[in-house]
Amino acid sequence: MTETASTPRIDPAESRKVAFAAFVGTALEWYDYFLYGTAASIVFDRLYFATEDPAVATLAAFASFAVGFLARPLGAVVFGHLGDRIGRRRCLLITVTLISVVTGLIGLLPDFVAIGLAAPLLLTALRVLQGIAVGGEWGGAVTLAVEHAPPEQRGRFAALPQIGSPIGTLLSSGGFYLVAMLPDESFDSWGWRLPFLAAFPLLGVALYLRRRVGESPLFERMLAEHDRASVPALELFRTAWRQVLIGIAASLIGIGGFYLLTTFVISYGAGQLELPKSLMLGATLIAAAVQVVTLIFGGRLADRYSPGRVCLWGGVLSAAVAFPVFWMIDTRNPALVIIAVTLGINCLSIPYAVSGSLLAGLFPVHLRYSGVAISSNFSGLISGFVPLIASALLIASDERSWSTAALLLVLALITAAGGLLAHRTTHPA
Repeated sequence: MTETASTPRIDPAESRKVAFAAFVGTALEWYDYFLYGTAASIVFDRLYFATEDPAVATLAAFASFAVGFLARPLGAVVFGHLGDRIGRRRCLLITVTLISVVTGLIGLLPDFVAIGLAAPLLLTALRVLQGIAVGGEWGGAVTLAVEHAPPEQRGRFAALPQIGSPIGTLLSSGGFYLVAMLPDESFDSWGWRLPFLAAFPLLGVALYLRRRVGESPLFERMLAEHDRASVPALELFRTAWRQVLIGIAASLIGIGGFYLLTTFVISYGAGQLELPKSLMLGATLIAAAVQVVTLIFGGRLADRYSPGRVCLWGGVLSAAVAFPVFWMIDTRNPALVIIAVTLGINCLSIPYAVSGSLLAGLFPVHLRYSGVAISSNFSGLISGFVPLIASALLIASDERSWSTAALLLVLALITAAGGLLAHRTTHPA
């Protein structure tokens, strides 16, 4: 089923309200999710995965980080099914509640010294629940924003939930930046917990905004026409598996590349290069602030040139800067480190800006929530292992960064190919 001349009338005021609610809810959800990645880089290895070999502890912490991505496809299937059957809005209320409660519980979890092996096991279990919630969140937020948007402005409306990513980064890295100023003993004992505990009051903000928005008019029309798929995931893989593969490829640099240049680079800079944690966190803060502008610009480009073309251009640009980014980081010069992280993140933000409108355009309404969620989260599943793979490559190459730069290059070229295929596959609704 596709939109036609009978598409319900779009209310511009309602479109803006829905897009803003999607942005705020997604920002808080990514804040919760990104906290884990930052903590895995600088604290979880010592407090929950303590071993005599720091490199092994880091690998263990990144492995627990990656486990959350294993759960994301499960969340995509479950909430995609519900979103295509009972509605987008209801699912988004569930996902934001689940991840906020889980994040707050991480802030209350005793460490390895206190409860032994139960500590990393419980931490990993909570990370799995985070992954399930995020698996249903982004796809629903993008779908709701796109289906409320005027057809000629879908690119810019779909980019608003994407802005939730840098805002989530600003909030999570900013929170850790502040508590990292504490003495090491205070930071390890209670300081790192404060950003996680903040998830509880932030949940109230997200629920207030999301309860005020209406259901997608396209979904309501689909209900009236009795056009729901009985098992959306099965129909998706039977009739639109090529679009799923294209969506996975097109999303890869925006997710995997981002974790490479944040989670991994924070660990690499603070560990191998012995740079201050505050410098590495500060670099991600500056990059995230600039990223907001890049995402807005990318969304407008999607409306003018098509999401597929913009994704292709962004993938090629990200590939071109892969090696220069790591060359600059390796200088240990603070200014060059900040420039490198900012440059790399903002190049890969161009294809990330258009991924929402690109994925939504690949799937019909009755499979859209499932299609968007499953495509992006299978890409996320691969991306979750990027910091772990990068760490392993660094060890195998005697701590030479060319190996991780090559990984970034490969991710970028895959996304460029996905953008090219999406441009040829997507048909305007």
